[in-house]
Amino acid sequence: MIKAFQRIIHAESFGGIFLFVCALLAMIVANSPWGEAYFELWHQKLGIAYGENGYLGFSLHLWINDVLMSFFFLMVGLEIKREFLYGGLSGFKKAAFPAIAAIGGMIVPAIIYIIFNAGTPTAHGFGIPMATDIAFALGVVLLLGKRVPASLKLFLVTLAVVDDLGAIVVIAIFYSSGVSLFWLLCSAFLVGVLVALNYAGVRSLIPYLLVGVVLWFCTHESGIHATISAVVLAFCIPTEPKMKPQAFMEKIDEEIKHFSHSEKERENVLLTEEQIHQVEGMKKAISQVQSPLSKLEHFLHSYSTYLIMPLFAFANAGVSIQGGSIDFSSSHIIYGVALGLIVGKPVGIFALTFLCEKLGIASRPEGLSWSYIFGAGMLAGIGFTMSMFVSNLAFIEASYVDIAKISILCSSLLAGILGSITLLFLGKKTNVLKSQA
Repeated sequence: MIKAFQRIIHAESFGGIFLFVCALLAMIVANSPWGEAYFELWHQKLGIAYGENGYLGFSLHLWINDVLMSFFFLMVGLEIKREFLYGGLSGFKKAAFPAIAAIGGMIVPAIIYIIFNAGTPTAHGFGIPMATDIAFALGVVLLLGKRVPASLKLFLVTLAVVDDLGAIVVIAIFYSSGVSLFWLLCSAFLVGVLVALNYAGVRSLIPYLLVGVVLWFCTHESGIHATISAVVLAFCIPTEPKMKPQAFMEKIDEEIKHFSHSEKERENVLLTEEQIHQVEGMKKAISQVQSPLSKLEHFLHSYSTYLIMPLFAFANAGVSIQGGSIDFSSSHIIYGVALGLIVGKPVGIFALTFLCEKLGIASRPEGLSWSYIFGAGMLAGIGFTMSMFVSNLAFIEASYVDIAKISILCSSLLAGILGSITLLFLGKKTNVLKSQA
């Protein structure tokens, strides 16, 4: 049973499932007898008081949304950099099609939202339906298994990476206010320090992370959303390891040779001084052969999947719907978000990629039919994490935020169901055609 549980926990699809459970739990608690305590919890201050009136800290809600989510954005930034350098975005031919798909999947939902909300106080929320939650969308694809082609997973992942980059740009441009030139210059100086560290060949992560903490503070004070600093930090993390693979293999061979020679002198279960020195040498070599980018990304992945994103979901998905506490008169938000995610995403992804292929700008990945592209577009309508994040930035009015969150939850659930059914049907149809052939 323990081994079975471990396999479930480490499955790629688990992140999306766990995220959904936390969101569902938040809705249940928010509408239970503990609902008042649930909402009060997130307004509790957490920090350090000094002097008579001095206080350094935030509410628990801001600690999660601004501080913890910065680590999530740091991981996203590292993924984007890796994909641009070595992955699905490393060349124009490989990147063009999914990048165009992502652009279509951002523009059309934003237009649909603006159509329903133009001239209203909620027009600023156009960024809400532009986002895709890769954890949920990829989780659905992985649960479908062999029923969908392997190329669909690569397409969806690459699309989501570009989508995340687009969301970051939208947040930086449209959801920052009251920019302070002084703090912005301080942030720019620190970015210069990070670039200098990179060019100086510094491969230890500690200096980058220390400068990154100060950069977060300066960015926060500048008026630009602080999570953007985490993405900038990610782009400055070096990819080249301190030790080349060939030198690593030679070093390990040498240490093993000396370790074996020292084995003759060992008298009990304890290693000799020489062997301890050789083990430490191997540990150092193992650390130095790893790319700083890959090492940090790997470290953050587990915390992001099992702690940060679930905690964000639990803190933000809870909306009280008891006793008509939500004013649904702002239906334009519902129409904009729901149609943007459910209709805008698949239509935008399908239409723009179809047009670009016909014009010869980009070619469709081998093994992906247009039906699969449309099905993937439906799954891209699962906005959740990033959409929730943008809704907190877009609206000051609490009722607007609540309506947006309910719209995101319902729309993402419907998009996931429709996308799953579509891809499941296409998978069965493909298998039938293969068996007939």
